[in-house]
Amino acid sequence: MNPRISPHIFRAYDIRGLYNKDLSSSIMFEIGLGFGSYVKEVLNGTEITVGCDIRQSSMPLVYAFISGVATTGINAIFAGTTAFGQALFAGWSLKSTAIAFITASHLPPEWNGIKFYHADGVGFSEGELMIIRDRTLNKEHTKMGWKDVGTVINHDITQDYINFFLEKFNFTTKLKVALDCGGGSTALSAPEVFSKLGLEVVPIYCDPDPTFSGRPSDPKPKNLTKVIETVKAQGCDFGVAFDGDGDRSVIIDNQGKVLSADETGIIIGTYGLKQKHGTIIVNVECSKAVKEQLEPLGYNVKQIPVGHTYLTIEAKQEKSPLGIESSGHIIIPEYFLFDDALVTPLKVAEILNNLESRLSDLVEKIPTYPMKKVEIDCEDELKFDIVEAFKLEAEREFEEINTMDGVRIETKEGWILIRPSNTSPIIRMTIEADDREAIEAIQNRFEDKLKSLIDKASK
Repeated sequence: MNPRISPHIFRAYDIRGLYNKDLSSSIMFEIGLGFGSYVKEVLNGTEITVGCDIRQSSMPLVYAFISGVATTGINAIFAGTTAFGQALFAGWSLKSTAIAFITASHLPPEWNGIKFYHADGVGFSEGELMIIRDRTLNKEHTKMGWKDVGTVINHDITQDYINFFLEKFNFTTKLKVALDCGGGSTALSAPEVFSKLGLEVVPIYCDPDPTFSGRPSDPKPKNLTKVIETVKAQGCDFGVAFDGDGDRSVIIDNQGKVLSADETGIIIGTYGLKQKHGTIIVNVECSKAVKEQLEPLGYNVKQIPVGHTYLTIEAKQEKSPLGIESSGHIIIPEYFLFDDALVTPLKVAEILNNLESRLSDLVEKIPTYPMKKVEIDCEDELKFDIVEAFKLEAEREFEEINTMDGVRIETKEGWILIRPSNTSPIIRMTIEADDREAIEAIQNRFEDKLKSLIDKASK
């Protein structure tokens, strides 16, 4: 009996669902068939690289996916259970046609999913994912005979991965770094890479923990108490906290301040890039401080929709030196286009090494505006319609409105961005204003309106 597959697990830039509810081994086999046929018939490829994170469900899912891919005649290189960056590095260095990584990123342990990338590290676009969705749901694939089934080989890229960073980074100062892997996949790579580069590592949650019992896999400031305390107590030069699979990192300065992605990006753009020109890519949630700080240095700052896939696609097209995603994805294409979370803290360490300055001193030079992010629960089946209904009403009421990605409204006090999450059953509100009072006023006004629309639609 064929499994029933919900189309809702196919999102704008990945596939995600609850294990054994939305996503099972039998469903992942079908997705492997859809993906393998796409690689073969559309990309004219013969080989992919596959990896998976440390979640309990990842191993049965990755084997099922590889089985589906091989059934279509595509060969698979299995990079093993590892961090996101190492798996992407494997596919990138081996020049595979495409790369697949089994993960649900920062979501709780009962979730899982899969992300797809081209060989250069650029994520599959929403259009490509929808083609794979349709091929999977409509069973548009060819199952090969026994002689033509794809081969599957294991490949450990660990040493090549470490050597890459040894070639790119050289520290003359013994920097002390609090390393919070959160029990996630970076526990398999970050401590070794940082130590071999000569950094003094203070480990926090650096043993793989598929249940994320130490701290949640999402490195939000409220989840970073231990790394903040460790940075201050141990006198670290800075701290870093990774998400579950290792495509996002959050930097903590030497005084225990959690930096936003905007602040980290400004520091990298100001002190970490050799040439001060080119287009820096930011999403519509990023602070206006990025433009204010980096454009006077010679850069052009370009806004794009939210989503790490859009970030990699646009950075490639623009030959960008830097890409900043407000949720914490940062890419520095002088290394590679994909968002390996190890690159950001290593770049911060390089800046501190070269300047011989404290990170807090660099942070203090950045003017910041109060910003608040609010999540409103809304079912996946309703969230896009709710935001569309809100947009229609907002267009009648406001003059300064941007609908590139969700609805961004400029007010006298600041701005608000309202958009449906592509990965979770929520609507996100991001608000930036000149002071906290203005933020609260903007939040109350628009949150009440959204909840009213949700209540009406739910009845």
